[in-house]
Amino acid sequence: MIKQKIYVKLKTSRTQRKVNNISMKIVFMGTPQFAAAVLAKLAESGCEIGYAVSQPDRAKNRGKKLLPTPVKEEADKRGIAVLQPEKIKGNDEFLNTLKEYEPDLIAVAAYGKILPKEILELPRFGCINVHGSLLPRHRGAAPVQRAIMEGDEKTGVTLMYMAEGLDTGDMIAKAETEVGRKTTGELLEELAAIGGELLVAKLPEIAGGNITREKQDDSQATYADMLSKEDGRIDFEDTPEKIERLIRGTAPWPGAYTYFNGEMLKIWAAEPLDTKTDAPSGTVVDAGKSGIDIAAGGRVLRVLELQAPGKRRMSADDYLRGNKFAKGIRLGE
Repeated sequence: MIKQKIYVKLKTSRTQRKVNNISMKIVFMGTPQFAAAVLAKLAESGCEIGYAVSQPDRAKNRGKKLLPTPVKEEADKRGIAVLQPEKIKGNDEFLNTLKEYEPDLIAVAAYGKILPKEILELPRFGCINVHGSLLPRHRGAAPVQRAIMEGDEKTGVTLMYMAEGLDTGDMIAKAETEVGRKTTGELLEELAAIGGELLVAKLPEIAGGNITREKQDDSQATYADMLSKEDGRIDFEDTPEKIERLIRGTAPWPGAYTYFNGEMLKIWAAEPLDTKTDAPSGTVVDAGKSGIDIAAGGRVLRVLELQAPGKRRMSADDYLRGNKFAKGIRLGE
């Protein structure tokens, strides 16, 4: 019964008119593209956003050039002041800046750091987090990736009050979607749009003090640890289904990969087949226009799209036009 109270069907146009009548000072905190999309929805609602807080710009790629975070880019585009503290815990200058603004609400989406108690207690309406899973499942840093990799049929967004624990606060609302055959990149884009709309839809209730809160069942909690590059390495002893989920769950980063002739070979798309095989795991059992068939856990995984070092992503058919992939060769070594 409680579940029905917090699950939401979104009606953006009606919500837009309501939110425009709210007088609320908001600080937004987030860093990656997921957060930037949520910020855009919030800004489009007409709310006052005094600051967008993002992690510092980082050097990327070989040129080591500092690149702005997606949230900084979105805030700059909209004329929102940006703060990028190296740390927030014990940072009196940052805390005083927030205190001087006197925010009514701090909205957070994938900021990347745990907020200390003095910030959590600052706004009168609290700190609200837009989390990319159906809590309490997949608390933590990589909920979307883990939902795909673990074979969840559905995932979604949870709007929650922030507490000192890791994604442990009371839930306000949820909205769900089918995982299907989506990659992490595709699902993140969809969930960011859902999350932004959900946040905007609930602002009138938050401001009115009549919001429904539901405590999380800690006994049902799971944790979605941050991904590392090593998480993308394919183990052909796994079932084809598990490998296919790994490929989608690690796209675009870190990307699923194996090794061929000592060089990394990235796999971007594949499908599991029912075909059984006695060939050792990682062995190419067939290669042609339909794809590259590889033994995996006693069955066959068909690779549809891949990328060799220094090359572009391409279909298996295009790859085979310029590369020999004879039956019997072994990948992963």
